[in-house]
Amino acid sequence: MAEKNVVTAIHDALHDEMAADERIVVLGQDVGARGGVFRVTQGFLEEFGEGRVIDAPLAESLIVGVAIGMALHGLLPVAEIEFADFIHPAFDQLVSEAARMRYRTNGDLGLPMVVRCPWGGGIHGALYHSQSIEAFYGHVPGLKVVVPSTPRDAVGMLRSAIRDPDPVLFLEHKKTYRSIKGDVPDEPFTVPIGKADLKREGTDLTVVAYGLMLHLCLEAAQRLEQEAGVSAEVVDVRTIAPLDAETILASVRKTGKAMVVYEDNRTYGAGAEIAATIAEEAMFDLDGPIVRMGGPDVPAMGFAAGLEHAYIPDTDRILERMLELARF
Repeated sequence: MAEKNVVTAIHDALHDEMAADERIVVLGQDVGARGGVFRVTQGFLEEFGEGRVIDAPLAESLIVGVAIGMALHGLLPVAEIEFADFIHPAFDQLVSEAARMRYRTNGDLGLPMVVRCPWGGGIHGALYHSQSIEAFYGHVPGLKVVVPSTPRDAVGMLRSAIRDPDPVLFLEHKKTYRSIKGDVPDEPFTVPIGKADLKREGTDLTVVAYGLMLHLCLEAAQRLEQEAGVSAEVVDVRTIAPLDAETILASVRKTGKAMVVYEDNRTYGAGAEIAATIAEEAMFDLDGPIVRMGGPDVPAMGFAAGLEHAYIPDTDRILERMLELARF
C-alpha cells in the first residue's frame, strides 16, 4: 500500500496504463507541455511523446470528436476537458454520437473512450469553474458516468473506464484532488463500474452521497454517533449511470430511513432519481420521509466565500438534517 491523494492516484494510474498499452492516447487543452491544469499528466509528454500526448486547441467539441474518431480506429483515447463547466460545446458529440454508436450500428461498433472532467465547487471557482454536470449526462443511455471519491476508487475505476468497450465520462471532484488521501494498493487492480460501495456501516438511517459530499457525510455520520448515539450507514454511489439501485435499496431496507446528499442544484439533480428509486421500490420499508439535500436552485455558485458556503451543503447542515430524520 501507498498513501496518495486523489490527483496523484489518477496520475499514477494513467501513467501505468499508458506504459502498459501503447494504444492509449491522452488529448486535451494543456495536457502536454503544462502537464494539465491540475498536473494529472505532468511528465507524460517527455515520456510518451507528442504522438500520444496531444495538446488540443481550445475547442471541446473537437477534443471529444477526435477522441470518437480515435476510438473507432483502434486507439484508446483518454480525453481531458480542463473544467467540466466547459464540456457543453461537446454535448452533441457525447450525446448524439458517442452514446449512440453501439445502438446505431446494431452492436457492431463500440466506442472505448474516456472523457475526464474535473467538476464541483469548493475552490472559489465561481460561475465557470464550479458546476456539477452529472445529471445532464447521467440521463443519456449508452454513456457511463462515474464519480469516484477516494484515491483507491479513482485508480480502480479509471482502469475499468479505459478497459470499457463503451464511452465513459469520468468525473473528478476538484476539492478532493489534494484534500482527500488514502491507501492505494501497489499491485494493479480494478473497481467495477456500476457498483456502489458501503463506506460506513450503520443501523439507524442510510445516507447516499458521492463526490465531496461523501466525505462531508462521513464526517457528519461520525459526529452523529458521538453526539447523539445514532448510527448512520453511508453509501457511496460511485457510478451515476448505470446506478446501483440494489446496494442502495438493501441499505435503506436495513435501516428504514433514507437521506440523499448531492452538490448539484436540488431540483432534477441525480439525487432526485435516487430518491425516486427509493420511493418506488422501498416505500413500505421506510419509517420516515426521504430527505433530499442538494444545492440551491440558483444559476451558479458565487465566488465569495460566504456565497460558496451558502451554496454547498456543509457538515453542520448535513448533521442537522440527519438528526431531524433520526428523530422522525
